[in-house]
Amino acid sequence: MSYDVTATTLRGMTYLPPPAEELRLLDAELRQLDARRAQLLARRAWLVATLRSPAPAQAPAAPRPEAMAPRPEATAPRVQNVLLLLGGVLLIIAAMAFTLVSWGHLGIAGRGLVLGALTLAVLTAPVPLLRRGLRSTAESVAGLGLALTVLDAYALHETVCTRVDGTAYAAVAAAALAGLWAAYGAGLGALPGSGRTRTAQPGAARPTRPGTRPDAVEPGATKPVPDAAGLRLPLPAALIAAQVPLVLWAIAASAGPYGVTAALLVTAGFDTGVALRVTAGPKRVAATVGAYVAGAWGVPAAGWLSWTAAGPSAAARAAALLLLAAAIALGAARRLPHPVSAGGHALAAGLLVVAGSGGVLRSLLPDVWTVPAHLACGIALLGAVKAGRLPEAVRRGLAAASGAVQALAVLWTLPVVAVALLGPAGWAGRAWSGAPADARDAVTADVPWPPLAATAPLVLVAVATVVAVAVRTISDTTWGARALGGALTLAWSAALVLPATLELPYSVGLLAEGLTTAGLLLLTVHSPTTLARLLRRAPTDSATGPAPLTHHTPTVLALLTSASLALLSLASEPATLTVLALLTALFAGAARRPAPAAASLAYATALACATGALLGRQREHTALLVLAVPAAAALLATRVTGATRTAVEVTGAAAGLVAVGLAVTDAPMLALVLALCGAIAAGTAIRADRRATGYAAAALFVLAGWVRLASWGVGATEAYTLPVTVPALIVGALRRRRDPLASSWTAYGAGLTATLVPSLAAAWSDPHWPRPLLLGAAALLLTLLGARHRLRAPLLLGGAVLALDALHELAPYLVQVTDALPRWVPPALAGLLLLAVGATYEQRLKDVRRVREVLGKMY
Repeated sequence: MSYDVTATTLRGMTYLPPPAEELRLLDAELRQLDARRAQLLARRAWLVATLRSPAPAQAPAAPRPEAMAPRPEATAPRVQNVLLLLGGVLLIIAAMAFTLVSWGHLGIAGRGLVLGALTLAVLTAPVPLLRRGLRSTAESVAGLGLALTVLDAYALHETVCTRVDGTAYAAVAAAALAGLWAAYGAGLGALPGSGRTRTAQPGAARPTRPGTRPDAVEPGATKPVPDAAGLRLPLPAALIAAQVPLVLWAIAASAGPYGVTAALLVTAGFDTGVALRVTAGPKRVAATVGAYVAGAWGVPAAGWLSWTAAGPSAAARAAALLLLAAAIALGAARRLPHPVSAGGHALAAGLLVVAGSGGVLRSLLPDVWTVPAHLACGIALLGAVKAGRLPEAVRRGLAAASGAVQALAVLWTLPVVAVALLGPAGWAGRAWSGAPADARDAVTADVPWPPLAATAPLVLVAVATVVAVAVRTISDTTWGARALGGALTLAWSAALVLPATLELPYSVGLLAEGLTTAGLLLLTVHSPTTLARLLRRAPTDSATGPAPLTHHTPTVLALLTSASLALLSLASEPATLTVLALLTALFAGAARRPAPAAASLAYATALACATGALLGRQREHTALLVLAVPAAAALLATRVTGATRTAVEVTGAAAGLVAVGLAVTDAPMLALVLALCGAIAAGTAIRADRRATGYAAAALFVLAGWVRLASWGVGATEAYTLPVTVPALIVGALRRRRDPLASSWTAYGAGLTATLVPSLAAAWSDPHWPRPLLLGAAALLLTLLGARHRLRAPLLLGGAVLALDALHELAPYLVQVTDALPRWVPPALAGLLLLAVGATYEQRLKDVRRVREVLGKMY
């Protein structure tokens, strides 16, 4: 209503109201419009929500009577099986109670009549049940009949065969029951109607086409599909009963552990044959489980008998058992269709063969030949695999068994190799204490020699030979290179442990390791060509690409050998000098590679230190000898490229640090060493790609000067800062001449700051007048030069230092004036200053802008 009134009022006006009144009326009209719009939007939202809401649910229809019936929780076949199983268990319990409790109330004739009639009736009952198609009921009744036969056997032993040994009777009874159950199951399977045949829908047979099986049928064709014949329980039960007769017979006959183990393995072989002949089903599962269980008991027992054999006869019998197990596993491997399963059984067979044959050889040889004997059997197994005609999966499994034996043999030699390689480190704490008696004493300075290690070199050489021979049979170049590297590592290990194993003289051991290092370095230089010859391929075959084996493997082995050799040589002075000199020369010959070049310089550094120690020089004087290594590195870096150059320069720098560390206790000698290092760095900076080394050279020269001044007892700050400032200003001037647009801060800022700032700090703490006066004069000169040449850095730095220096000089007088003035004067002066600045604020801003513009035009 108010909206209509306002609108009518505006339309009825014949004159325009004042602006304020008109604005009030417009605001009122807009508020009315907003309120009306909010009402309409709320109504619209309610209508939309009403239209989108679901229709009211209808009342559910009354359920039909059949829908209210409870849903069954178990299927009919399950109910049937539970009932049959429960009934069979109850009948078996009743039969046991009858046999054990009520048996004595009947005579002999009554007992035989009852048991015979009951057993015969129960075993015969499945026949009509099978003909009627009641297989589940027949299975339950047959299970009851099998249980009754066990009770019959027990009853027969308790009445008629009471004097027969229980174990022997159990063996015979188990064998008889196994045969009876097998015949019973086979007989039921041969009955008419005992098997079922599924028939496909009638229709035309599929014509035979190329690529299809002849027995394939179309969806409508008739094809018999054999189902499980007879009962499923008797034959698996017969297999289970067949697991114990041989074992029980061996126990009854007191055959000992060999006889019992043989019985277990024969049982495993029987189960394996059955499992391989029958089709998938309960019989195969029972046979497979029996084979693995019997083997899991028999194989460890045979292995233990072989390991604890007291003589060749016992070892031969244990080996026969292991070979029997290997034959069973190999037979299974040849028949198994899956490659993984076949390979696994072949692997087990190969290991069993090696264990058995190696056990016989171990009984004939000393204990030290145990590992070589088994290794020889493993290598012979590999040869037999290559010579025989076997499936590919079996060949791979036997080859893997041979490889496993060789790997275990190499693992046995690792402690010996570790002692030979790391044992010489003990000489680092007792250098030049005297040469040991032989090579074994040299490597066992702090660690014991492993027992039974006399045949370790033979084991390593044998495995290296096998791997090297196998290289030629590898078609892939990458894997061939890896195998060749492994053979080289094994041969190197044999050469490393041989002197200590043979207890060669100390000098002969050093010579052997030196020759090994030389041979590895020679292989480092010619490794690609050597690989190509060994693999019978060109170094850059288009099919396989470049040869993957480079110098890395022989280089690493050479470095390890040289390190061991250098540590061994620490026993005596002549040996140390001779070995370090030879190592320096040997690695220098292969300096085209990064690692040999760095090693050569490292051994040269060690040689310099050893020479100084032998000559009786002090440490600081030995540093001068060490400096020859960085100089040689700087020269060598001009002749090599790439990673080798980087390695040489880094090693030379490290040698320089060693020299500095040796001279650090003598200040004059340290200054000389730093200056010589700076000279070497300056010489390196001549090369175009090493210009940045000039900064290091300058820093070294400055450090040398500082150390020299400190040794002279010079305490003036300018003596340390001016040697930095002058070269920096010269370099800045040259930079400005070459690049006139360069900033004065870049050219002169660092050089001026290096002297002005330390001098200003010293002047503030200096009670005398010469230093502040000279510093002020220098700052004034810099300020005038900066203003004359319009250079920002000298102008600002000089002006700032001049102002602070003047403030330092006026500080005592300011303090006196402050003490003389009344306390109200400083606040009054501060207030007057603030009033003056406020009054002339705008003019001061113009002055600041003008100063900024003037400075901005400077360089």
